[in-house]
Amino acid sequence: MYILLHTRSLFISYSPPKHLFTVFFLFLLKMAEIVVVEPSIASTSSNTGRGSSNVTKPFYTMRSITSGNDDEYVPEPFDSEKLPVTLKSEIQRFLRVANLIDAQEPRVACLCRFHAFVVAHDLDRNSSGRGVRQFKTALLQRLEQDEEVTYRKRKEKSDVREVRRVYREYKDYIIKHGGESTLENRDALIKARAIAPVLHEVSNTLTKAAGTQAHADNDVRGRSEFYDYNILPLDQGGVHQAIMQLPEIKAAVGAVRNVVGIPFIEEFSNHERHFDLFDWLQHCFGFQKGNVANQREHLILLVANIHIRRCNKPANTLKLAEGVLDELMKKFFKNYTEWCKFLEKKNSIRLPFTNPEAEQHKLLYIGLYLLIWGEAANLRFMPECLAYIFHHIAYDLHSILMGDTILSTGESFTPSYGGGPESFLINVVTPIYEVIRKEAMKNQNGMTDHSTWRNYDDLNEFFWSPDCFQLRWPMNQDHDFFYVQSPEDPKSKNTRGSGKAMTDKKREKNDEEIELNEDDQSKDDQSNAEDKKERKWLGKTNFVEFRSFWHVFRSFDRMWAFLILSLQAMVIMACHDLDSPLQMFDTPILEDIMSIFITSAVLKLVQAILDISFTWKARSTMDHSRARKHTLKVVIAMIWTIILPIFYSKTRRKYTCYSSQYRSWLGEWCYSSYMLVVAFYLMSNAVNMILFSVPAIGRYIETSNSKISSILSWWTQPRLYVGRGMQESQFSLLKYSLFWVLLLLSKLAFSYIFEIKPLIGPTRQIMSIGITKYDWHELFPRVKNNAGAIAAIWAPVIMVYFMDTQIWYSVFCAIFGGLYGILHHLGEIRTLGMLRSRFQDLPLAFMNSLIPHPSKTDKHLNRKSFLSEMFQKVSEKQMRNGLVKFVVVWNEIINCFREEDLISNREVELMKMPLSSELHSGVVYWPIFLLANKLPVALTVAKDFVGEDANLSKRIRRDVYMYIAVKECYDSLKYVLDILVVGDLDRRIISGIVDEIEESIRKSTVVKDFDLSELLTLHAKCIELVELLVEGKKEHHTKVVKVLQDVFEIVTNDMMRNGSRTMESVHAYRQTEGCSTTYFNDVEPEQPLFASKHSIHFPLTISDSLNEKIKRFLLLLTVKDTAMDIPSNLDARRRISFFATSLFMDIPRAPKVRNMLSFSVLTPHLMEEVKFSTKELNSQKDYVSIGFYMQKIFPDELENFLERMGVENLEELDDTGKEKLRDWASFRGQTLSRTIRGMMYYQKALKLQAFLDMAEDDDILQGYAAIEGGNDTLSAQLDALADLKFTHVVSCQLFGSQKTSGDPQAQEIIELMIKYPSLRVAYVEEREEIVENKPLTTYSSVLVKAVNGFDQEIYRIKLPGSPNIGEGKPENQNHAIIFTRGEALQAIDMNQDNYLEEAIKMRNLLQEFLPRLGKRPKILGLREHIFTGSVSSLAWFMSYQETSFVTIGQRLLANPLRIRFHYGHPDLFDRVFHLTRGGISKASKTINLSEDIFAGYNTTLRRGHITYHEYIQVGKGRDVSLNQISKFEAKVANGNSEQTLSRDIYRLGRRFDFFRMLSCYFTTVGFYFSSLISVIGIYVFLYGQLYLVLSGLEKALLLEAKVHNIRSLETALASQSFIQLGLLTGLPMVMEIALERGLLSALKDFVLMQLQLAAVFFTFSLGTKTHYFGRTILHGGAKYRPTGRKVVVFHASFTENYRLYSRSHFMKGFELLLLLIVHDIIRRSYHNHMMYVMITSAIYFLSLTWLFAPFLFNPSGFDWGKIVDDWKDWNKWIKQQGGIGIQQDKSWQSWWYDEQDHLRYSGWGSRIIEILLSLRFFIYQYGLVYHLDISGSNKTVVVYVLSWVVIVVIFLLVKVVNLGRQYLSDNHQLSFRLFKASLFLAVIATIIALSYICQLSVSDLIVCCLAFLPTGWGLILVAQAFRPLIQGTVLWKFTRVFAQAYDFGMGIILFTPIACLAWLPSISAFQTQILFNRAFSRRLQIQPILKAKKKDT
Repeated sequence: MYILLHTRSLFISYSPPKHLFTVFFLFLLKMAEIVVVEPSIASTSSNTGRGSSNVTKPFYTMRSITSGNDDEYVPEPFDSEKLPVTLKSEIQRFLRVANLIDAQEPRVACLCRFHAFVVAHDLDRNSSGRGVRQFKTALLQRLEQDEEVTYRKRKEKSDVREVRRVYREYKDYIIKHGGESTLENRDALIKARAIAPVLHEVSNTLTKAAGTQAHADNDVRGRSEFYDYNILPLDQGGVHQAIMQLPEIKAAVGAVRNVVGIPFIEEFSNHERHFDLFDWLQHCFGFQKGNVANQREHLILLVANIHIRRCNKPANTLKLAEGVLDELMKKFFKNYTEWCKFLEKKNSIRLPFTNPEAEQHKLLYIGLYLLIWGEAANLRFMPECLAYIFHHIAYDLHSILMGDTILSTGESFTPSYGGGPESFLINVVTPIYEVIRKEAMKNQNGMTDHSTWRNYDDLNEFFWSPDCFQLRWPMNQDHDFFYVQSPEDPKSKNTRGSGKAMTDKKREKNDEEIELNEDDQSKDDQSNAEDKKERKWLGKTNFVEFRSFWHVFRSFDRMWAFLILSLQAMVIMACHDLDSPLQMFDTPILEDIMSIFITSAVLKLVQAILDISFTWKARSTMDHSRARKHTLKVVIAMIWTIILPIFYSKTRRKYTCYSSQYRSWLGEWCYSSYMLVVAFYLMSNAVNMILFSVPAIGRYIETSNSKISSILSWWTQPRLYVGRGMQESQFSLLKYSLFWVLLLLSKLAFSYIFEIKPLIGPTRQIMSIGITKYDWHELFPRVKNNAGAIAAIWAPVIMVYFMDTQIWYSVFCAIFGGLYGILHHLGEIRTLGMLRSRFQDLPLAFMNSLIPHPSKTDKHLNRKSFLSEMFQKVSEKQMRNGLVKFVVVWNEIINCFREEDLISNREVELMKMPLSSELHSGVVYWPIFLLANKLPVALTVAKDFVGEDANLSKRIRRDVYMYIAVKECYDSLKYVLDILVVGDLDRRIISGIVDEIEESIRKSTVVKDFDLSELLTLHAKCIELVELLVEGKKEHHTKVVKVLQDVFEIVTNDMMRNGSRTMESVHAYRQTEGCSTTYFNDVEPEQPLFASKHSIHFPLTISDSLNEKIKRFLLLLTVKDTAMDIPSNLDARRRISFFATSLFMDIPRAPKVRNMLSFSVLTPHLMEEVKFSTKELNSQKDYVSIGFYMQKIFPDELENFLERMGVENLEELDDTGKEKLRDWASFRGQTLSRTIRGMMYYQKALKLQAFLDMAEDDDILQGYAAIEGGNDTLSAQLDALADLKFTHVVSCQLFGSQKTSGDPQAQEIIELMIKYPSLRVAYVEEREEIVENKPLTTYSSVLVKAVNGFDQEIYRIKLPGSPNIGEGKPENQNHAIIFTRGEALQAIDMNQDNYLEEAIKMRNLLQEFLPRLGKRPKILGLREHIFTGSVSSLAWFMSYQETSFVTIGQRLLANPLRIRFHYGHPDLFDRVFHLTRGGISKASKTINLSEDIFAGYNTTLRRGHITYHEYIQVGKGRDVSLNQISKFEAKVANGNSEQTLSRDIYRLGRRFDFFRMLSCYFTTVGFYFSSLISVIGIYVFLYGQLYLVLSGLEKALLLEAKVHNIRSLETALASQSFIQLGLLTGLPMVMEIALERGLLSALKDFVLMQLQLAAVFFTFSLGTKTHYFGRTILHGGAKYRPTGRKVVVFHASFTENYRLYSRSHFMKGFELLLLLIVHDIIRRSYHNHMMYVMITSAIYFLSLTWLFAPFLFNPSGFDWGKIVDDWKDWNKWIKQQGGIGIQQDKSWQSWWYDEQDHLRYSGWGSRIIEILLSLRFFIYQYGLVYHLDISGSNKTVVVYVLSWVVIVVIFLLVKVVNLGRQYLSDNHQLSFRLFKASLFLAVIATIIALSYICQLSVSDLIVCCLAFLPTGWGLILVAQAFRPLIQGTVLWKFTRVFAQAYDFGMGIILFTPIACLAWLPSISAFQTQILFNRAFSRRLQIQPILKAKKKDT
């Protein structure tokens, strides 16, 4: 048997007797193991002996266990999907093909399975892989069953010929039908293309083994003519496919295949059929085969798309247009050439002068870069590292092309880094990857400090220095760059050498090579010395991410200096009591104001010191000039810090004065020496001012490498590769400068008038009062001027001063953003009424925007301005052509609405526009919903009209749609009568009557000639007639005749006042019996009208067009005013209104599809829902089922779905219908299927637009759907163009493991690929390979598509290791980005959606990338619609908040502020720009947690321009419950805190000009830092007031001076209250709603939001932001927090809420509440009690919100049944012991430890800060013990010491009880209870004794609780900070017990009011009304949703 063979070739040529196989097979089955046996080969000659014949024996034989006749043999498919991971990629295709051809060619199928077994055995001979032995056994059994039966069914003499025959059949079929595009052949071709390459491989294997007998058949030898492809079938079989017939593709393929003149071409191209430049590069430099195939197609598509745009002459399309490759070279190598220029190196791109050769070399250089990039894996995040690699390999390429590399005879070329099929991956990529991986491992999932490991940026920035060339080429792996210091042994050495053998080559040395390698080469003795030198870790590069709040000051020092100096200047001005601003120029006042420059010098000194301290760990990679500059800055700053104060103190008020002559306005002016010194100090700022005012000069200086520029920029900025030349244009500078000047003037004026000036008077009075008596033991009694009181008053005002700029920004954002939106036509069409009124203008706007201009090339397609289009003359032909195309597109949009079940069938009829040939003549049939009720109104008007025809016509024409309806009904009635009446007399009579009517119309005598009062009767009869025609029943013939006669009678007898001349002629003829010759000569007399059998043609011969016209006529006659609300679905209304509005906006002209830019969509996916399963739809475990939820949330859409499926209810659905129901529900959740459906609308839109571009007028009139389904050639061309322009890649990272494990999601993804053939899925395959009998895990990036119902592998690119080194999402994107195509890339999250009407505008949007005036954008920002705000009020708040940011917020950021970044998807990237600059995100662990925004930072730092466009939008899902929202807010806050530490923010803050720096701060980290300041300000105010009360200062001030600071603080606190309530920060949201929905709607929604407690929600979110932002900066611990994206709003348990919000909200809420209570108890009284209430009410609101908002927004939070369950769960959780494996949701102890994770890895600096912050809790005890009655008037420190004695006693009592429980509770229960009782009685006795002896009162007990409880919590926090020192001791155990008691107590306090409210019957209903008000307004069933429980089983 074949399993006995050692090699495949030996076995195939050996044919042993059959019984030998049987014996060995049975033996092996008995051993249950496959054993390899070396065979003894007796002979390989022809068969002899009995039974021999000319028929060749099969090359393997088996015992058959099949019984019965062969005809009864029915093959069953062998499972080709569930295969061992180690074998799957190599054998699956053979098993799949075997299943495909088993029925037709069973023998060949058996041979394919045999081949699969041989391959599997070669891969794993010992069957050591998981599942391999079982698979081999199963396959052997199947082969034994099939052997004899399939052998008898063989049609040829040998197996070799059998396989060849079948292969030839498929090959001939592909060649014959490859050029056909019929739908019938398409599936067969796909199947044939999948089978042919497999049969080719099997045939080759058999042929090689068969020896010389098969050499004559050469058609199956060598490389396969057919292979798997992605978009372009570049093999022989695909040459006739539609996409390969495109001229641009032919030109690009021809250019790539031009290898004439390439060196060593004979060596490589011998065995290749289509050898091209990429094959040559692969052989030269050792790239992977899959990478080469991938990038070959990539470059061909890029070249083809650019070529067709540049090719003006169709005759030359087969030759690349001039400039195509130059444009690509500029895009790909701009970063590389700038890098070389920055490092002062000559680039390695050398081009010849002759054009054909230069074109070839350009393709080689571009292809080389793409191959490097495609195989670089994680190195793609390091663009300058790739530049370094390209620099050296490109030089090697140049040497080869120039003939500098000489090979000996028979020698093969090998690159300098070593040869082999994967040499580039192994020798170049892997060493650097290992450095990245090892450094990332030191991160320990974000637990270690950033300064201890190098991230992607550190490693990449190493290549910004000329020192990188010390790595040499090939890279010296003994260089310190490759040394990674292990965290355990920081001094460990890495003695491992490079381990790579260098290949010797004979090279001709030239000057260029010497220049390239002058930095790489060194002397042998120097190399030896370096080898002996101890290796060291290079450390951080250029920047160190320290955890410190000082980063905020260091990055934005100019802003803080401005605010501090402005504050100082305003205080000085206020102290001088200025009556006029001009008084500040008085010399004494001006001199005092100029003292701010002393502060400025101090701040600069601080900045210089911070620069040195924060870059200390990067000193090893820092150049000496930068170190000298830091030192010099410190020295100069110190000098100024000394000089300025000395001159100020020595020369103050010592002036030198001058008098101006001739009474100049200056008068006498004086100055001091200090003022002269200040002038000299400011001279350095003069240069900066000039550079700011003229940005072009600054841009030149920063980007130039000249010596002068280097000298000028050396002092101001460090010499870095990025961050240079970011200046905007002069006009942009003016715009954003004006914005900030106005804002800062407003802010400073407000601060001076309302915050600073009112405090000056009270401050002076407080300082003048001498206070010597305090209510406590004053620690600093000798401090003068009451400094503590002044600090308590000023501190909160200063905090407000520093944060209220954020509020002013919100106000100005609302104003400027609203004005900008108005100017750009936002909200012009926001209601159905507005849509109807503007609908007539839509075709013209559509033509000007979305139809390519016939007379302009795409190079001349400028931006469309609608105002200019109003005055532009449009030819009649263009207008009619545009009108036809508008109708086609409009109808497709309506059909799409119907497919999405947004509208019903009736609404489709009312909204579609008829597509008829009359459109070319200018006759438009508008949608019925526009004409609804117009005809009845017109008839009513005419019926009662009295007057002239002109007045009646004027009244009807006043309403355009009324006139259109009347005219169309009249024409339709004539048309119906014309086709219905066929009798000769009848037709003549009707024609005569119509002529009479039209004659009256022409003469304007209708009112005179007709009695219009009968119109309603005629209307009713017409309706009856048309209804009969629609029914079309033959038995209704008599009814039709009768109705026709009634109509005739009404018109002729009732309406015509003077009778009908036509009828008079008929009567006259009949009376004269035909004696005279008249019009009715040939008419038979006495024949009743319409009564003859042949008078009418009924039933009508209904065609589609006729049926549509008659139905439309019926709708016109019958539709009433209800159709005016069509469409009824709110989402359909919104979408259609926005689409109509966007047509009038500033939008670029559309090019033809063929000339548009190509693009891709990339969607990362991990474990999110693909589709809702049937189980999920019906499951009701914890909450209502998704299916029930969807039915109640979308009842109208469900009804439309049932109508589409043709059933009445869900129970009638069959299996197909149930699968459709899954899709319906999934399309309404946040699922991958919804996202893919939306993104694939791009392809549908492109095919539709290509159809309109290509089709003739007659084809267009047939309709797009008819042409697509009937014209196969055109349909294939449309598919080809769509594939050329669009690709959608979904990066399903776990798809491979999901397939292996049988996860249903894998099959769902495959089904999506089957449904959308253009969809591609990329995944990372993790596979174990057996290398040297040892398993080795390998990783590969794999791209698959759907073929024959399976996923087919297209490309496989091996990776150097696991790609998941950094953050998950960017790594997922990075591995799949190599499979994307095109010039643009849209990054889409899997919770997004898209719409057909928006996809139609994509080609317009892509035009934004083309160069126009100004900078060419690199990122296009898009608008988002949040589709998850339909039910929950929280979802509504979140959607409005998000909508305001993605609209008015980003609108302002893009213009005028010019500071927009990338805030997540769906932004559109300039793909080539970003793939050469590090990708579309950053992936360093933790620091790049908010990965998306770093793409914007990186783009801006690299001089990329980012814009924002609102004429197109996509859908976006957001979280809907409070817990989900809070997790999202926590993640964003964590990300912003990490941004604060990042080098990107630092460089932006330092490199931007002052005003852009302000924009950057307040729109990124500044928002969170301002929120943090606002919360800290509350604490500062309350603790300040507590100090005044407890110390007695407040009492003394009131009694002695009666001065208080309430009025001065009122304004500041009011501003603070506003930010808590979210009023001012919500202004942009209100403005955006007003802009798009109207002012009244905005006000209504805003009021409704406040009634639904929106202020509570936003205030609670404020706490989330500030907590996680502050804690992460201080301690770290940032991490990704999955929210689940659940669609169902469900009840969260009390335990879950407590776990989530205990430390972030509850603890802070209790602290604020305690502060207020203590202050209220101890304070004496204010003069104005109401004033105190007004000030503290906002803080009460804040504290109560933080305590109870989670329960208020918790569905069923006040349901008594839920309350009881929550109480049981809470008690179980709080008492459950933790331990290994016990999750935090199961045990309080596990949660408590998890909550402290941020402290475990925090440094001692952060711990000390935490301890210092915890000391605030001891203030309570220190102050309150002196107010006890028991302390009396004793103010000594003894009282405080005694209070600690009491605390120690309490602790000891608790400890004693705990010990008693530990030792007595189990065996001595009675003793333990007596012991506790005695302790309790002792405590009571002590209290009673103290009350009699020391006057201890009840109030003292209450005050003691208020004093000691905070102290206990403070001790717990201190103990947690000291955990490394006390863990494992009794103190730590005691701390845990105490913390558990505190948490239990806080839980009880929170739970009690909730339980009490749950008793009240109306509270739960009231809460539900608040939470789901929008749902109630839509009449949804919320109570069933909330109360749904699991059904009884």
